[in-house]
Amino acid sequence: MRLVNPDSLAETLDAINDAYFHRRSLLNRQRLEAAAWIAARQDGPGAYAHMFAPTPQDMKTGIRVYTGEAVESGAATAHILGEEACRALILLNAPNSGVKEALARARAGMLARLVDAEARGTRGMYCCGKCSVALWRHLVVGGLADGERRLVAGLRALKSHRTGDGKWRVFPFFYTLLPLLEIESPLARAELQYAAPVAARYLQRAPTTPIEERRHEVVKRALTRC
Repeated sequence: MRLVNPDSLAETLDAINDAYFHRRSLLNRQRLEAAAWIAARQDGPGAYAHMFAPTPQDMKTGIRVYTGEAVESGAATAHILGEEACRALILLNAPNSGVKEALARARAGMLARLVDAEARGTRGMYCCGKCSVALWRHLVVGGLADGERRLVAGLRALKSHRTGDGKWRVFPFFYTLLPLLEIESPLARAELQYAAPVAARYLQRAPTTPIEERRHEVVKRALTRC
């Protein structure tokens, strides 16, 4: 299986995310090829905060996050793909010095934006709900500095957006569950418990598409963490 789609950063990241989500082993050559291809997109045309650039196809056709929610704007597309690309490179852990340097530059660029946002009063979130979740997914694998503090702030912000029915304002339900599955914190478990009734109801519907199958697996894992 080839991970890289040379026409789409979004589809490349989707393949990598799927491999790691399902804990499939990757060959060394797969990891190296994917990491080198992503790294070559660092600070390319359209990149957000010196991270990794979307392809023209990504910007033309739009993207969806791993759990299927659509990303509406070009800025959000560039930002989310940048965060997810940083996460992918951390997971791929390629020893190539060029890859490591590209990742370091990308992380420095995003950290500068994040520090600036925090200086203006932002706490726990960055831009919209989808963008915030992408940031958390980067933080949870060790990206950027002071990740634990920033994730705690994010979880508190998420709680403040509860709607009372197992969902959250502005935060997409399934994509939001992904970082909650990885964060080892009572705050994360509390949000999973809050979302559990919605997750349980979703499992009552048989999946009919690949995205629905993914979502089923996400909510199953969420319920086991409650």
